[in-house]
Amino acid sequence: MMNVHALLKLSSVPRIGPQKIRALVAHFKTPENVFRASARELIAVPGIEKKLASSILHHTGGEKFADDQLKRLNKLGGRIVTVWDKEYPDLLRKIYDPPAFLFVLGKFKELDLRSIALVGTRHPTSYGHSVAENMTHDLAKQSITLVSGLARGIDTIVHSTALKCGTRTIAVIGSGLDVPYPPENKKLMDHVAEKGVIVSEFPMGTKPDASNFPRRNRIISGLALGTVIIESAEDGGALITATTALDQDREVFAVPGNITEKRSAGSNKLIRDGRAKLITSVDDIYAELRLQLRLTLEEPMKVPAIEFTPTERTILDLLSSEPIHIDTLAEKSDSSTSNVLVTLLSLEFKGVVRQLPGKLFIRS
Repeated sequence: MMNVHALLKLSSVPRIGPQKIRALVAHFKTPENVFRASARELIAVPGIEKKLASSILHHTGGEKFADDQLKRLNKLGGRIVTVWDKEYPDLLRKIYDPPAFLFVLGKFKELDLRSIALVGTRHPTSYGHSVAENMTHDLAKQSITLVSGLARGIDTIVHSTALKCGTRTIAVIGSGLDVPYPPENKKLMDHVAEKGVIVSEFPMGTKPDASNFPRRNRIISGLALGTVIIESAEDGGALITATTALDQDREVFAVPGNITEKRSAGSNKLIRDGRAKLITSVDDIYAELRLQLRLTLEEPMKVPAIEFTPTERTILDLLSSEPIHIDTLAEKSDSSTSNVLVTLLSLEFKGVVRQLPGKLFIRS
């Protein structure tokens, strides 16, 4: 069992990252032995030069840092999972630069080997919202673990929908476990921790600085067999996740978007440049990853047919992925606003319609 206190102490040495930590522990077998080594022994480890060896030998404050980290982590009910632990996700262990250890809320399970990451813009269109919701729902039918970053927008939709569907979800954050970000997702974070896993590479108390997120993104893609990009601008963070997935030799998929919509420019460019496979449904993902996902899809899942009244069918035919106001629906259906509202409520219960702010409605 790895001594996490000594590991935390080692991680607090200036200019030492996960790669050097892994090299040192591989060489000296335990983090405690690293601090017992001489300068000559330390320099014998690839990547450890004289200045860093001196920093390790003369490091102060590590004990206090480790004590404080474990105190905060225990208070939150979290724990540390190291790359040497059996529980550490095997997919993540296989990337070029896996974290030496993770701060974790919840528990990883063997089911998480069947993971797909869904990421995208923080400000999705109604189309992006609908696509994220529907794809998450369809993946959940196959009990696939959904990975995302707990950010506003697409990430939040993915985690929330996965929880509603009762499937596992993993959220990778770019701050300490005790610094929920965005703040309004604190309750969602708690629910994910109960049903899945919250993961961070960053020490307790770390603020969500912009520089943290590229590192966070490599973990998102590293935990998944494939990454799906749903709406991203050309400079969007989701494109960083796509790049890390490609670097890790993982599949990258992108949902095509409106060519006049800036929020789709990045995902469309991925497709155009041949860096991502165009997908229009989860079946396209299954076609690429059926063996890795261990799917048996020869027999389609039998879903009970939903029956609609003539009035419901009329309203449903007027709806699409583009928001439409209730007054417009009433006018087009030649009905009163109150009657249309009753019909819409019935359709919401059947899961085929969703209401947006401002009395706008779209088809789910």
